[in-house]
Amino acid sequence: MPWNTVILSVVLYIVIPLTAGYLTRRTLIGRRGQRWFDDVFMKRLAPVTPAALIVTLVLLFAFQGEVILNNPLHILLIAVPLVVQTFLIFFVAYGWARVWKVRHCIAAPGALIGASNFFELAVAAAIALFGLQSGAALATVVGVLVEVPVMLILVRIANKSRHWFPG
Repeated sequence: MPWNTVILSVVLYIVIPLTAGYLTRRTLIGRRGQRWFDDVFMKRLAPVTPAALIVTLVLLFAFQGEVILNNPLHILLIAVPLVVQTFLIFFVAYGWARVWKVRHCIAAPGALIGASNFFELAVAAAIALFGLQSGAALATVVGVLVEVPVMLILVRIANKSRHWFPG
């Protein structure tokens, strides 16, 4: 794997978005204040997140849909361990947080972050390093397609079990 490709991927998919987000936040808070940023800007931006997720999933299906549909066994061999791993890590972290009497507002996000595989970044890296039609790209696409509904299920579980945790 060429270092130039790795460096370019890190700059394009991590450094630039992180810097843009930081500068946007700092500039808007500096000009309009924290309250405006939280109450106006973030509320206006909120619908963009699910829309971007849906667009990403549509594009992933557009590029990998035929491969996914033509190889159901391969997809199962990728998806089943991912589902098991995600649930296992979530419940271990969430269970420990409950035993340690951690507040729900910390336990739930902590368990979800621990269980997340950050496939969005993996997709970008796999496509940049190995190409759109590679096995690595397919595995990361399957990861995204599995992780999204699994994480939504885990969020529902966390919300319904809120009463298990202090404050």
